[in-house]
Amino acid sequence: MIRHLTFIISFTIFTGISFAQKHTVGLISSDNSKAYKGYNLLYPHEQPDVFLLNNCGQIVNKWTDEADSRPGNTVYLLEDGSILKTKRSSKVTGNPIWSGGGGGTVEKRDWNNKLLWTFTLNDSFNRLHHDIEPLPNGNILMISWQKKTVAEAIAKGRNPATLANGEVWSDKIIEVKPIGSDSFAIVWEWCLWDHLIQNFDSTKANYGEPENNPGSVDINYATLNSVKNWAFLNSVSYNIGYDQLVVSSPSFNEVWIVDHSTTTAQAATKSGGFSTKGGELMYRWGNPAAFNSGTASDQRLFFPHDAHWIAKNTGEKNFGKIFVFNNRAGADFSSVNIIEPNFDYYLWKYLKNGNVYFPKTFYWAYKRPDSTALYSTALSSVQRLPNNNTLICSGQQGYTFEITPNKEIVWEYITPFKTGAKVEQGDTLKTSENSTFRVKRYGADFEGFIGKNLSPKGFIELNPDTAFCQISVGIHKITHSNLIHVQPNPAENRLQVSVAEQGIYQLNLYSSTGNSVFSKSYQNVVTIELDITNVPSGIYFLGINDNTIFKKVSILR
Repeated sequence: MIRHLTFIISFTIFTGISFAQKHTVGLISSDNSKAYKGYNLLYPHEQPDVFLLNNCGQIVNKWTDEADSRPGNTVYLLEDGSILKTKRSSKVTGNPIWSGGGGGTVEKRDWNNKLLWTFTLNDSFNRLHHDIEPLPNGNILMISWQKKTVAEAIAKGRNPATLANGEVWSDKIIEVKPIGSDSFAIVWEWCLWDHLIQNFDSTKANYGEPENNPGSVDINYATLNSVKNWAFLNSVSYNIGYDQLVVSSPSFNEVWIVDHSTTTAQAATKSGGFSTKGGELMYRWGNPAAFNSGTASDQRLFFPHDAHWIAKNTGEKNFGKIFVFNNRAGADFSSVNIIEPNFDYYLWKYLKNGNVYFPKTFYWAYKRPDSTALYSTALSSVQRLPNNNTLICSGQQGYTFEITPNKEIVWEYITPFKTGAKVEQGDTLKTSENSTFRVKRYGADFEGFIGKNLSPKGFIELNPDTAFCQISVGIHKITHSNLIHVQPNPAENRLQVSVAEQGIYQLNLYSSTGNSVFSKSYQNVVTIELDITNVPSGIYFLGINDNTIFKKVSILR
């Protein structure tokens, strides 16, 4: 029987999703009219797979791995649709270097999960951990521990009383250039060990007062001073506009900025690069007591995670500002904060008052009114979205939510795993049972989605409520119908969509109840051919781009 299709111009009215008592995992709530439209990248702990979810919590893509693989800890979606992920083995007993956040391997996999490139650094003296950062030139920044012996630590002025564990791990950042499928070149390196100060042993070359050397790091200061993973860097983010890196150290309760314009040789010294400071810290903020320049009342950061540049190039909104998840901001709550360093573009340096860098306090801050609802003593992430909403992942709670500029919660999701096993809708989870290092949302117009199949493929949680997330569509005439043409009418197997000019287009087909049938992106096209052979009879709505334009489609058998 011939399928008849008729079309009228229309647009969507999105309605919020009401709470349901049984919803304890997966999507908890969403206001689709206010939430930023996109897809959420999820890499939960204690299991091997990476998930890309739509805003209804449905899987649109999944990258699987061997059962004994674990996050190590981050994953990024690249503009070609591939992912760059960190991983490690679930078995860590006997590893020469192991602590929370430990990784070891970085892999690049395409949209279909084909392994494109792999790199491993996990031996007796080095181990990748926590975070990586893909660079615009295709290289990758990676954080690694560097094991140092007691003798090496004492030679740097470390107090032997804090070396009961027999070794200390410093941090380094390497820039790796991928070559082929499993080769590489390390093209740049910065080592914290080259930039230490101490006032414990005057016989050592790096003796001096920390307050007079804010560009160096006191080897005898840290809240984790007695453990091996001493500085414990947990994030790295690159600013292409300044050619600088920002990292966060939870044990120093600070964020640090390093000049990336140096050579590796310069990065080991106190001179060179645009800053003329070599590898010394250009900026540090959050805890002046870490270099004897403040007291507890001056501290602003408490075990921070996910320090990153909000915008990475000049001219972008919020360029130069730093976002950070402030894990232990209070006794029973976390906060998310924006720092606006005072950077003098002409002098190419960050300004300070005496020894302490500006500002005195945060540019922006948020904590939940119901404070314990946002409380994770470790892990966690924050992201400023293009519509000025903020996506927040409280890592140990496995709880991700989105707020508007008015701090209205418009989307909530709870990671549906319990120590790596999928749970049923209705199950309840305790803190750290569904730990999630980060969650990041990529807009529906993200380049990596062009030509990809983004149709829903089920849910992570078992026994899901498949009807919970629906889009209500109202039919209204709009004035620019001449921009979009759909033909033929009637049609049998294929549907042709023509647009007025070449560009990037996202097509989304929804059933009359709002369930997504498929979603696909196209680049540099004016005509798009859709195969509708397997679409059942019924009423459908074909959304264009951010669903601001809809075609109502009637398929009759």
